Amino acid sequence: MLPTSCPSCQSQLKVMALKCTTCQTEVTGSYELPVLLRLSEDELQFILRFIKNSGSLKNMSAELKLSYPTVRNMLNEIIQKIKNYENK
Repeated sequence: MLPTSCPSCQSQLKVMALKCTTCQTEVTGSYELPVLLRLSEDELQFILRFIKNSGSLKNMSAELKLSYPTVRNMLNEIIQKIKNYENK
């Protein structure tokens, strides 16, 4: 998994270089990570499960063995986190 936070201070990391393994072209700069990559591993797994369940919180609730309101709250927290990232 791509590291997204600094191991020393936990600040958000930025991409500084990308390299093509075919022709060795390298692009350097300072690039923000995409919003989804800023989520935690657990949050990303939740999003993947949500997609695999065609957006059905009812199915996810059964799969996770959690109540519907709990799963809804988990989704709401991820939505709020994404909104906060977009507003920065």
